[in-house]
Amino acid sequence: MKKNIGFESLIMYSTNPDAVPQTEAATEETIEKKAQKLLVRYETKHRAGKPVTMVEGFRGTVVDCEALGKLLKTKCGCGGSVKDQQILIQGDMRQKVLDLLVKEGYTLAKRGN
Repeated sequence: MKKNIGFESLIMYSTNPDAVPQTEAATEETIEKKAQKLLVRYETKHRAGKPVTMVEGFRGTVVDCEALGKLLKTKCGCGGSVKDQQILIQGDMRQKVLDLLVKEGYTLAKRGN
């Protein structure tokens, strides 16, 4: 018996940059710094035991999130990345990142664990 395959299972590729749909995160505007509820936490899971400081809860455009990540990496003097609206800073930099966020105007930032 033949199954009916709907449009949900089709994958479409296009070389036209105008044909790519905008995602919600890309179209969302960045809320002001005072209203951002950021959580700074420490994690070693799934990273071969290497410590990482994570900043979660950023609401805004990907460009603004990457800019904040770059600022934190520069001020901490270490590496890191930005993935899925999460800022990853190498090492245990919880207190330093929290102090930098408060200094930048993110007054609702708090320490997780």
